[in-house]
Amino acid sequence: MTNIISPNTSSDISPDDRCFLYGDGFFSTVRVTGGVPELWPLHLARLQHTAAQLAIDIADWNLISNAVIDAIATAQANNAVLKIQLSRGSGQRGYSPAGIAPASVYISISNLPDYSRWQQQGVTLALAELQLAVQPLLAGLKHCNRLEQVLLKQQAISRGVDDLLVCDQQGYVTEAIAANLFLHRAGRWYTPELSRAGVAGVMRSHLLSRHPDIEQVNWRLSELKNVDAMVLTNALMGGVPVQSYNNQPLDLVLAKTWCSELLC
Repeated sequence: MTNIISPNTSSDISPDDRCFLYGDGFFSTVRVTGGVPELWPLHLARLQHTAAQLAIDIADWNLISNAVIDAIATAQANNAVLKIQLSRGSGQRGYSPAGIAPASVYISISNLPDYSRWQQQGVTLALAELQLAVQPLLAGLKHCNRLEQVLLKQQAISRGVDDLLVCDQQGYVTEAIAANLFLHRAGRWYTPELSRAGVAGVMRSHLLSRHPDIEQVNWRLSELKNVDAMVLTNALMGGVPVQSYNNQPLDLVLAKTWCSELLC
């Protein structure tokens, strides 16, 4: 059995929920357009993969898909953000996951941010000082331990930039704060390979499946010197062009054209 808590239930988060205590869970944020959860099959596939990686047992995935549809209908959500968060469940204190059941699923709906300015004008990007911890067992997963991203967001705000380009602790270019990164060089598009750190976003997966010519690469910062355009992607904003990196202008027209062609 799976415990589902959504806008049409009155249940509260238990203080001994392991997601609350240890970040022992994972989540996905879904764009709802016209009452439909966009790219839901890819979101569901990522949730299933992460559950398997973390050995969190979900008895009935159809039940979760139905709960998502019900939550959208109950909230009468037309254009919105749906967040689905899965926890291993509630249990006694201590790190051991033994005997923890059932899993809990939390569904919430909020307003969709307006990304139109970013999509039209592009974003300013700077190099982050913080580097992501390297942990291959968690690489690619959107688990609930997001303190690195909280610190990165604070840094971006303090430096007056829209977003940050983030490397891992081995010096490899990885992602932005809450988006994947696509880079254009010498007529081709590339994206960082994510076997050490970072989140394998749903929009990234969508683009890679449709455009296998996009190469996944392990680049250090020195590889960026000949990059002439950059794009950030995630499931909520789609694709956003980067207007400048470290105060150096990039090809905004090329990035916007690529977004319109690949994300239509």
